[in-house]
Amino acid sequence: MDSNTKDLPKLYDEAQDFMPLFGTDYIELYVSNCKQAAHFYKTAFGFKDLAFAGLETGMTTHESYVVVQDKIKLVLTSPLRSGTAIGEHIEKHGDGVKVVALWVPNATKAYDEAIKRGAKHYMKPTVEEDENGSVVRSGIYTYGETVHIFVERNEYTGVFLPGYKTWDSGYHPTSTGLQYVDHMVGNVELGEMMTWCNFYKDVLGFAQIVSFDDKDISTEYTALMSKVMSNGNGRIKFPINEPAEGKKKSQIEEYLDFYEGPGVQHIAVATEDIIATVRELQARGIQFLRVPDTYYDVLLDRVGQIDEDLAPLRELGILVDRDDEGYLLQIFTKPIEPRPTLFFEIIQRKGATSFGKGNFQALFEAIEREQELRGTL
Repeated sequence: MDSNTKDLPKLYDEAQDFMPLFGTDYIELYVSNCKQAAHFYKTAFGFKDLAFAGLETGMTTHESYVVVQDKIKLVLTSPLRSGTAIGEHIEKHGDGVKVVALWVPNATKAYDEAIKRGAKHYMKPTVEEDENGSVVRSGIYTYGETVHIFVERNEYTGVFLPGYKTWDSGYHPTSTGLQYVDHMVGNVELGEMMTWCNFYKDVLGFAQIVSFDDKDISTEYTALMSKVMSNGNGRIKFPINEPAEGKKKSQIEEYLDFYEGPGVQHIAVATEDIIATVRELQARGIQFLRVPDTYYDVLLDRVGQIDEDLAPLRELGILVDRDDEGYLLQIFTKPIEPRPTLFFEIIQRKGATSFGKGNFQALFEAIEREQELRGTL
């Protein structure tokens, strides 16, 4: 559950409160081999064992491992048989995010409000119980086959959800310093960005806080457009990207081709010490996009004085940008799946509430270099 409770600017005032959201409850990925995926997220990213559901717990259709780091919970789910909806999702999209679960005070009210405002039904309010109490969950579709599940857990003291048991593999790697989900980015088709921005505004009461067009994010060959939607307390932020016209295939078009539709492009996770986090992630085999070394020659002229030494930022490839509230440091992994789809962003905010607009050009060019290596530009 997200605890980014920093005071937020008046940009968020437009957001409505008819559906209170406390934060991100969990993110569920459908993956080909959840046991191996759990080991990967533990080894490479520093997550820890939390919970398990499968044949041993009475689950006959699928198996799930839940890993946790600070306030980030990932649920990794695989089918146990052929011909399942989970298996069909993986066959079409590859491994990727299926569920972005939102922690709410009342899952029934959240569902009713969303449906009343035009959301597509995914899961009616359902009470799930075990010896540790009860949880109410409900759900709606967002872009593509991605869903939001509303989770009401006021009356539950168990490890995760009913049907899950505590999981302890005996393997406990140390944390890499990841704290909470800062934002999650969705890619949608050309012409659909405003459709989904309006969905978040009308159905969930979000407000648009930032907008970028092809003048902000473009190169000689490709471009994209993006708008950032946020709920009222600022704990849930969903940038929505769509491709813009260009001479060649943009990163958004590449994603849509390989994911075979709209979906979650990347998960941005926060840290208090990005230098230590990225150094540890690199030591564990995580690969990051690199901008040209010349980026750092003019960095301090562009962003002004920062607390960090320039040398480790240059060494690790960490980017810096400043807004009226402060500055941020960020870096992006290469795709973590065989398909060039899902990746992670590591971000440290030093007062800034923006998303690194000053880095877009260098970042976009770095992504194009990777696309060229893949032969998909």
